[in-house]
Amino acid sequence: MKDRAMQMLYLLALQPIAETTADNNSYGFRLNRSTADAISHIHSIFSTKGNQSRQMAEWVLDADIQGCFDFINHNWLLKHIPMNKRILKKWLKSGVVEFGQLKPTHRKVVLSLQRWQIWPSDGLEKELIKHFGAKNSLKIAKHQTYLVRYADDFIISGISKELLEEQVIPMVKNFLAERGLSLSESKTKVVHIEQGFDFLGWTVKRFDKKLIIKPSKKNAKALYDKVKQSISKMKMAKQDDLIKVLNPMIRGWTNYHRHVVAKVIFNRMDSLIWKALWRWCRRRHPNKGKIWIKEKYFYSNATRNWIFGTVTNSNKGEQIPIDLLYCGYVKIKRYRKIKSQYKPFLPEWEMYGENFAQTRMYDEQSHRQQWQALYKEQKGKCALCNTPITKESCWHDHHIIYKMYGGTDSLNNRCLVHPECHQQIHRLNLNVVKPTA
Repeated sequence: MKDRAMQMLYLLALQPIAETTADNNSYGFRLNRSTADAISHIHSIFSTKGNQSRQMAEWVLDADIQGCFDFINHNWLLKHIPMNKRILKKWLKSGVVEFGQLKPTHRKVVLSLQRWQIWPSDGLEKELIKHFGAKNSLKIAKHQTYLVRYADDFIISGISKELLEEQVIPMVKNFLAERGLSLSESKTKVVHIEQGFDFLGWTVKRFDKKLIIKPSKKNAKALYDKVKQSISKMKMAKQDDLIKVLNPMIRGWTNYHRHVVAKVIFNRMDSLIWKALWRWCRRRHPNKGKIWIKEKYFYSNATRNWIFGTVTNSNKGEQIPIDLLYCGYVKIKRYRKIKSQYKPFLPEWEMYGENFAQTRMYDEQSHRQQWQALYKEQKGKCALCNTPITKESCWHDHHIIYKMYGGTDSLNNRCLVHPECHQQIHRLNLNVVKPTA
């Protein structure tokens, strides 16, 4: 427990450095960044919409680092991570417990250190810029070499297959070799965008000059196999217990894919899950007819038939209806990507970070409840000008103590202000106090 606490303490100290110096288009283990940001950036690279005036990237290096945490050069880490070298060396050589046995880590990095921003692969984007030009430059227009990285998985676009194979791959290999790493020969390949490639559970492919990103077949099969396995294990379970097991799986999978072209696959998944559930019902009642089984396990409403659902008892003894979550109910919504240059620990990005986080929270019911609580606490008044906040005036969610200075997301550290007042707070460095009457 003490070791965990010490590692977390060092992580808090190193995180501002890592965030400020990291590659702009690195999205793994980063604040306010996710796989959705990475795939949105890939869409902007290969999409022809609005890019007809320039030559497009047609080829992609789909790369993977072989055994990243198994082969990181410890000497390189000791030289480049800005922390107490004695402490870091002890952690690197301390060993790791696997299945109750202590194993040495002469090369392998301790699992708990994996959260440290994947330091060894940072700098790859800067190396690309050095060789092939920076964004919006004439040099990069000839090469179209753009990097998108998530942890140890990354892709690099290119104008031709020869460019990627003869120039980019050797450069990447030299960059990784210094850190004790190498590319996985089996997982690294150069493909045309019309052939498509899989990345982070999605398939990216261009059809007739239109880029389509959808859940990969492998990812969809993994969910279906997991659902089938759960159904098979719960042959004699109650219907409401089965639904409680399946719903989190389905909800997590659909939320992950709801920003891409997934409607057809969602409907297909609903069909496959329904068939698996129907077999589960028939197996439980082999001597009953289809109509009897339907009436016991399924019901209809104004918009849909064959809804797999029942009622369950709450802690207070009340009967609550519980239905299986259908993938087709999840609406596809385009994702708003964070700016690549965003640095959460720099003062000039503080207001952008707050406004961006607020925009992402609009659809979250929990955060709407938090805003309601803040509105009631402030008697409906702006924390700066003390005038009413209305629907027409709108509002911003402001952190009284900035997050880069250690402020939290708790309601005690947040207040509602007018958009104009929010700009004044950041521009003039004003202090705000919540109105109490």
